[in-house]
Amino acid sequence: MPRLMNAAIALIPAAVLFTAPAAARGVDEKVNQLIVYGDDACPPSSDNEITVCARKEESERYRIPEPLRETFSPENDAWTNRVIAYETVGATGTLSCSPVGGGGVTGCLGKFIDTAYAEKKQDPSIRFSQLIAEERARRMASIDQNAAETQARVEQLEREYEVKQRALQDPEDGHPPAAKPAAN
Repeated sequence: MPRLMNAAIALIPAAVLFTAPAAARGVDEKVNQLIVYGDDACPPSSDNEITVCARKEESERYRIPEPLRETFSPENDAWTNRVIAYETVGATGTLSCSPVGGGGVTGCLGKFIDTAYAEKKQDPSIRFSQLIAEERARRMASIDQNAAETQARVEQLEREYEVKQRALQDPEDGHPPAAKPAAN
């Protein structure tokens, strides 16, 4: 099981592990990303470490990770996809993504971008960046609450100090009482 957990964590993209917002703010925080299965407990976060757990079903614990389950052999391709591929066989010219005809290559970038967005939309993998952002927002809310409580305590202490200062003043003329000369 530890080997499978390490393999699953190794599949997480390296870009997610190093978050730019934390580095930009100068905060030295560690992000611990875990995949937990079934009813397993997620370890709690500490002050300098955000622990984010993605929960999967118990039946997924010992299975091969989803991205590695698929094969891209022609036998597994749906008939509809084959028909769509044949629709573009004779396409040439501008925006056709074809090496034949003038400007045919101009359509390739758009095709690659559309394909990438379609794959991203269909990707069922866990979105750690979203979970990390939610955890940071939760922490920032607690920081704001602590700051408000501290401010209220400071204001209360200032009011108490002002009351004490007024009580020390001479009640008749509003000035502090004069010091009596020492007798020799």
